Amino acid sequence: MLFGTLFDIPSQQKQLSELENKLAAAGFWDDPESAQEVVQRLKEIKSVVAPVGQLSSRIDDLAVLHELAIEADSLEDLEAAAAEADEVANQLERLELRTLLSGPHDTGNCYFSIHSGAGGTESCDWASMLMRMYLRYFERSGWTCREMDLTEGEETGVRSCALHVKGPCAYGYLSCERGVHRLVRISPFDSQNRRHTSFASVDVMPELKDIDVKIDFGKDVREDTYRASGAGGQHVNKTSSAVRLTHISTGIVTQCQNERSQHKNRAEARKMLAAKLYQHEQAQRDAELAKLYSDKGEIAFGNHIRSYVLYPYRLVRDERSELKSPHTDRVLDGDLQEFIDAYLRHRATTARSQ
Repeated sequence: MLFGTLFDIPSQQKQLSELENKLAAAGFWDDPESAQEVVQRLKEIKSVVAPVGQLSSRIDDLAVLHELAIEADSLEDLEAAAAEADEVANQLERLELRTLLSGPHDTGNCYFSIHSGAGGTESCDWASMLMRMYLRYFERSGWTCREMDLTEGEETGVRSCALHVKGPCAYGYLSCERGVHRLVRISPFDSQNRRHTSFASVDVMPELKDIDVKIDFGKDVREDTYRASGAGGQHVNKTSSAVRLTHISTGIVTQCQNERSQHKNRAEARKMLAAKLYQHEQAQRDAELAKLYSDKGEIAFGNHIRSYVLYPYRLVRDERSELKSPHTDRVLDGDLQEFIDAYLRHRATTARSQ
């Protein structure tokens, strides 16, 4: 009953059955784009239904194990039951955290971008470190990632990158990472070995299937084409396949250069632009609501959400949830779930207090 209330399991199972029937139908792959959407939705539902089913079975088995241990009056069996109970409690906590991803786009894919801050080489190197950290996190989460755009730094690192991340709850979890990230370390680029502070920002947009944003691409948007940079062979260097779109009234820019075809790059850039405009409209509405809570310390853009200190001590600290970890190497290698979970709890507590 608890799981049915939290996750609406009967409805999820019905959807799962319908999608599996579609998957088994003849001609399913005749429309690859539509088929991929069905497969993606199937993965999203299974990511909820499967863990719930597994946990329900473990709870039933635990009850039997506990009864047998009591009947046998075996300390060893009781200790085994207690260890199993701890694992079940941890799994239940993970499922409860999943209920905090209740936004309209939380279960879907997203566009994920990183931008280096002021500071030239230092910030570009920090942006590349962040990019590696998140790529490792995507891998740990079982998500797939496709590079949409990448601008390298003049000397090293990256000035900016845009990635398309696909996986269950990718937007919900990664939205917790939106903001400015701060690095403190002894610079490897400073001959005098001085301490430097670098900043880079992370932005996350949901991938929207049905976007209710009206755009007149002929009047409202300026399109520029250019030759893509980076890997891709001679075709990339000889043709203007990369596309940059600028929404004239807002100044919002999207660009894509990962495909060899200008047509495909244009389609991807348009999808990103629609998502950014949707987010822009949402931000304007949120700003109006934020005025009502201005006395509660709203975090403004430009304030860092997390610090990664590598000198004079080693510590990662989230400024919102106040979670700290001395395991900087693990965090920078993509071990981020603890920080994301802590912020989900913090966000839920803050929302309830308002």
